[in-house]
Amino acid sequence: MPNINQTLVEVNDCILIIIDIQDNFLKKLPPERVELLISRVGWLMEIAKILNVPMLVTAEESDCLNGMTESLAAKLPPGTPVFNKMSFGLAGQAEILEAVRASGRRTAIIVGLETDVCVAQSAIGLLQNDFSVVTVSDATDSPGGAHEVGLERMKNAGVLVTSLKSLFYEWIRTVEMSHIIGQEHGDRIGRPKGIIL
Repeated sequence: MPNINQTLVEVNDCILIIIDIQDNFLKKLPPERVELLISRVGWLMEIAKILNVPMLVTAEESDCLNGMTESLAAKLPPGTPVFNKMSFGLAGQAEILEAVRASGRRTAIIVGLETDVCVAQSAIGLLQNDFSVVTVSDATDSPGGAHEVGLERMKNAGVLVTSLKSLFYEWIRTVEMSHIIGQEHGDRIGRPKGIIL
């Protein structure tokens, strides 16, 4: 398999994995960072639906901490798998890893919380299971300065750390596709907060 750090991200090989965006974790962040994260992940979910990128959701200890935050859960396509994650790294839970494999996609796009724990452990665990892994740096977060620690940990392990803007343009590749998305879907999906496309 080619090194994901040396190739463009192929949209038809991607699965979008949304990790632990739950109110219990969101409340650890300043409100302005919560707003940015929700806007950006929600927008990426809309783009994934347009481009037929399957999604998978985890929610840590969801029987106690509840599931995905409501505004994002409302955007999920019917039938999207949502897992009660009891292992910090999703690859440590056989049924979640099997669901990622069953998608037939070999490039995992990871967003969510928290960058230095569940995001990093999930990303590295997927690498160890022969997936290419991409973490979207501005669609993940962690309290305090832990976000940067998590990004560095993943980068050193071989995860491609990129931005939402970069991923979007690698997915669509052409000016024509950019115009199509803007004209057909722009009014409905808007733009991700704080990002100039």
